[in-house]
Amino acid sequence: MKKQLVILFFALFCYCAKSQAPIPVGGKQLNAGLGFSSSGIPIYAGMDFGVHKDITVGGELSFRHYSDDWEGNSYGHSGFGVLANCNYHFNSLLKMDPKWNLYAGVNIGFTFWISADDYKGDTSSGLGFGGQIGGRYFFNEKFGINLEGGGGSSLVGGKFGITMKM
Repeated sequence: MKKQLVILFFALFCYCAKSQAPIPVGGKQLNAGLGFSSSGIPIYAGMDFGVHKDITVGGELSFRHYSDDWEGNSYGHSGFGVLANCNYHFNSLLKMDPKWNLYAGVNIGFTFWISADDYKGDTSSGLGFGGQIGGRYFFNEKFGINLEGGGGSSLVGGKFGITMKM
C-alpha cells in the first residue's frame, strides 16, 4: 500500500515538467489544507479564478471545532466560515521564477458559530473584513504547496496546504 501511494504521488508531481504562476486569465486553482489558530485546527478549501494576468478572485469555506471551559463546564464550539477574496500576484512586477507565486489581497466573509444553548461566553457570528499575504511553490504545472497569513473574516489566521491548477 505504501509503495502504491508513493508511486501515485510521484506520478502526480511529475505529470508536467514546467510550472507557471499565477493563474492565467480564465484559469482556476483549488486550494485546501489546515490552518493555524489559537484554539482548534481549522480546515479550509477554496477556489481562485484568474481575471487579469496579475489578479485573482475567489472564495473559500472553512471549519473549526474546539472546546473550552466556562464556569466549570466544558463546551464545544463549531465555526463555519464563507469568504470572498481578491489577490494581486507580484510575479510580473518582481520578475519572479514561475515556480514561485507571491501575492497579497483583501477578503470579506461571514463566520457562523454554533455553541451549546446554555453557553454564556462569547462566540459571536458576524461579517468581517481582512487581508492576507501568501506564497506558493509549484512542483510542476499542476501541483504546489501554499502558505498564507492573514486575518479578519476567516476562521483561519494562517494556513498551509496544497494547490492544484485546473
